[in-house]
Amino acid sequence: MVEKNELLKMASIAKLKMTEEEAETIVKKFNVVLGTASLFNELDLEDVEPSYNINSVTNVMREDIPKESFEREIMLANAPEKLYGCIKVSKIIE
Repeated sequence: MVEKNELLKMASIAKLKMTEEEAETIVKKFNVVLGTASLFNELDLEDVEPSYNINSVTNVMREDIPKESFEREIMLANAPEKLYGCIKVSKIIE
């Protein structure tokens, strides 16, 4: 089970702001989930084989076949802005 002070410490580390009431509500809900998950410990799984993949399909991806690429001029034809033979995009990181 999770204590409220543990939750508040984790929230502080994650830089999350929460009130005491929110913390109490979250602790109650979290402990309900943990209590439900602990029911799995009561199951008898002695003769159950592990299941690594429940689907019979092992690979749904197509085979990678190398082929000729498009010409640069065709690819850049509809680009709003170009720079050094590439598509120029807006800066998103300061």
